[in-house]
Amino acid sequence: MTTSLAGPGLLAAAGPGLADHLAVHGPLPAVDVTALAEAVALTGRGGAAFPTAVKIRAVAAAAARSRRAPVVVADGGEGEPAALKDRVLLGCAPHLVLDGLTLVQRALGATSTVLAAAPDRLPAVARALAERGGAVRLHPVAPSFVAGEESALVAGIEGQPALPRWEHVPVRVRGVGGRPTLVLDVETLARLALLARGRPEAAAAALVTRRWEAAGVPRVDVVDTQPGTRLADLLPLGGVRAVLVGGYHGTWLPAAEARTLTVDPADLAAVGARLGAGVLAALPADRCGLLETARAVEHLARDPADQCGPCLDGLPRVAAALGVLAVPSPPPAGLLDDLARWSGPAAGRGACRHPDGTVRLVASALQVFADEVTAHRHGSCTATSWAPFLPVPGGAR
Repeated sequence: MTTSLAGPGLLAAAGPGLADHLAVHGPLPAVDVTALAEAVALTGRGGAAFPTAVKIRAVAAAAARSRRAPVVVADGGEGEPAALKDRVLLGCAPHLVLDGLTLVQRALGATSTVLAAAPDRLPAVARALAERGGAVRLHPVAPSFVAGEESALVAGIEGQPALPRWEHVPVRVRGVGGRPTLVLDVETLARLALLARGRPEAAAAALVTRRWEAAGVPRVDVVDTQPGTRLADLLPLGGVRAVLVGGYHGTWLPAAEARTLTVDPADLAAVGARLGAGVLAALPADRCGLLETARAVEHLARDPADQCGPCLDGLPRVAAALGVLAVPSPPPAGLLDDLARWSGPAAGRGACRHPDGTVRLVASALQVFADEVTAHRHGSCTATSWAPFLPVPGGAR
């Protein structure tokens, strides 16, 4: 598998060093970063696409009420197995992320900053910090889907199990050390750094991890895309069965439908999809979409918070049912009905959105791969290769 960078924008720095960074981007100006974010309607790039200015102002208001200095957290944990964008960004342009962190720290008067990322990304950040100084705590994040949820991330930073919390007080009110806490994805912070330098086009762009196969060889890279970019210009869609948009909490789309779409949020929303974690994966026509989904959901069921019913009971049932459905043989009577029944109650009932995202993936798979469901029911499969296409940490059965 090859990993590469492509495109300008966020990945245009000549290298990760401070001298290269300053040569390309210049010094960081003093700006009203909240007003900048609001003027261009910047949204978070961690998956939820929440308005960044609203989030900063909410933390500022909570800090004023509590009379406690807030904490700023840069989230580069990226628990999404199919995504590489945050890892790539921290490796090739850590100073843009640190610039964004500096901007929001100044805006809020924060006295504590944390950068949380996968352990293998922290050395690059540590080298960048050594070049520029500044007190930023580096926190290694476990490779877990739920560990990146805001309250789970805060718990991990505090030395507790990295699990979403049940209490309904958001981290912007009570987060690290009980203080108001702003959590922003590292890509969001890097985009703030570009906005501060007069680059308004950075607000609408998004880093995307692309996955496809060429001549049977898996390919993956990260590109900086503008919202009008067509999926067909980002991925080779010839000989493709379907496209996964958004990652393991995303949505399968038929290849024919994907050819007509752009990565614009409104365009994707019209077909029930969203860019989410910034993943586009073109499933080759020789693969079984049910099997790929079953492998992904098995991983999601093995990586839950294990503290509420939808994760403890619902997801394992859904994963087991999909595992049966992925085998080319007549399924037990009522299996599809059971799958729909077990999936439905999971959505919206947990302490986090892990069950919701999993159910979304399953629902789209059953719709897009309906022909495969029929083929399996009669003991056959339209696939000719069963080699895994989507990455699954630790493997799957």
